[in-house]
Amino acid sequence: MGWMCVGLLTTVVAAMACLNVPAIFTMVFGSGFGVMGIFVAQILVVIMLSSMINKMSPAMATVMFMVYAGLMGLTMSVFVLAYELASLLTAFGVATFVFLTMAVYGFTTKKDLTGIGRLAFFGLLGVILAGVVNFVFLRNTLMDFAVTCIGIVVFIGLTAYDTQKIKHIYQTATVGGYDEDSDELRKLAIFGALTLYLDFINLFLKLLRLLGRRR
Repeated sequence: MGWMCVGLLTTVVAAMACLNVPAIFTMVFGSGFGVMGIFVAQILVVIMLSSMINKMSPAMATVMFMVYAGLMGLTMSVFVLAYELASLLTAFGVATFVFLTMAVYGFTTKKDLTGIGRLAFFGLLGVILAGVVNFVFLRNTLMDFAVTCIGIVVFIGLTAYDTQKIKHIYQTATVGGYDEDSDELRKLAIFGALTLYLDFINLFLKLLRLLGRRR
């Protein structure tokens, strides 16, 4: 959770730098290639970090997570321009409250949340598919609203499930003989931070879409 907060802080700093340094803003938004390049880079970093973390050193995994968080900040800086500040703060506050509530639930509950996680995963696939279809073909406002609401429910469920999953992986590792300072647990901390970071960011974006007022 601590590393996730560091990632969020990195995202905020990168967004502020993009908005306040003309050279960075021009590089990102001066043409479609800047945004597209950053988007592709984000996907590549996530794929590499998720699939190759066992082969990385803890330091490299940490650097890649920070790079991803920074790239996310560059792309998310546009929301500061598109939405009123009060809307951003409201969505962030609600997302923080909901995220922490579900994370605490996932950490403390004795109920197995695997079924919820599986349901949320398939719900996420449905949200992505419906969102793409609506954006490309339908452009239906009601469907967009429904997809946003379902997306919020999905990421609420994923937050609780992912927290429980990370806890169980950590407990299994410690029972298996790994200590707090081992490379395996340090890399697990980064992988867990990335997972929770993505849950929080997506929950925030869905809430901003639902609650936000555009400039």
